Amino acid sequence: MPKKIKLAKYAGFCYGVKRAVETAKKLKEENPDKKVFVLGELIHNANVINELENMGIKTLYEIPSQGEGICVIRSHGESPEVIEQIKQAGFTIVDLTCPDVKKVQQKAVELAKDDYFVVIVGKAEHPEVVAIKANALLWSDKVAVAATFEQLRQYESAIKSHKRVGVVVQTTQMLSTLNSIIDYLTSIAKEIHIANTICASTSMRQNEAKELAQNSDLMVVVGSKKSANTTHLAEILSGITPTIHIENADELVNYKNWINENETISITAGASTPQNVIDEVIERLKSL
Repeated sequence: MPKKIKLAKYAGFCYGVKRAVETAKKLKEENPDKKVFVLGELIHNANVINELENMGIKTLYEIPSQGEGICVIRSHGESPEVIEQIKQAGFTIVDLTCPDVKKVQQKAVELAKDDYFVVIVGKAEHPEVVAIKANALLWSDKVAVAATFEQLRQYESAIKSHKRVGVVVQTTQMLSTLNSIIDYLTSIAKEIHIANTICASTSMRQNEAKELAQNSDLMVVVGSKKSANTTHLAEILSGITPTIHIENADELVNYKNWINENETISITAGASTPQNVIDEVIERLKSL
């Protein structure tokens, strides 16, 4: 029997990622004689990073004391301190921070200025969260990061003693994570200001994928294991129906039995997954 293969409408590059990739490429095309760098991986996808490297767009993993050419700030954003270091090194800065991420940074700063105890819902080590926290810390030392309500317990005394708590969220977080943290804060805080800064693209991608999962025998999530929004997708969907998370079509062979045993297979992909990778997965599924 032929398989029923469905592709999610909201799969692949989101607006912020598409903007970052296209602008970086355009920068190199318009400045062929200039060196173009990106501080950190532009997006969490090895194929795209290799493509940029082949174009002459190099990834910097640390800021040199002296540099030249253009340095791109990736979609995750950077701290003001890091941006100043890039300037001092001698680079021309092109800021490609996602507009949605900028809004989270601005909201965190606003709350810090207004003397809220700022809670950032997200993974402390994620570059987006690192930048949000750094911006807020310029105005207040009352800033905490937590990916679970358990991680907030160490700040319980400080939160209880403070009059107001302000909450912002990493753009690619799950709504369930935000809700659990709000439930906890409600039990200990006097006043809470919540800014649900999960981006619209993340919400639409997750909601559509959940609906697909409810009507599918198997879900295939395509994207980097380092991508927060992709791993969250896989986590959400695995609670609904059998789910596999792959980075490329070659990995499908590891799940050949699952594929053969299931009739309706749906595919979604993270915000940093290129269309050609998604297309290859679809073709490989058909051949399997």
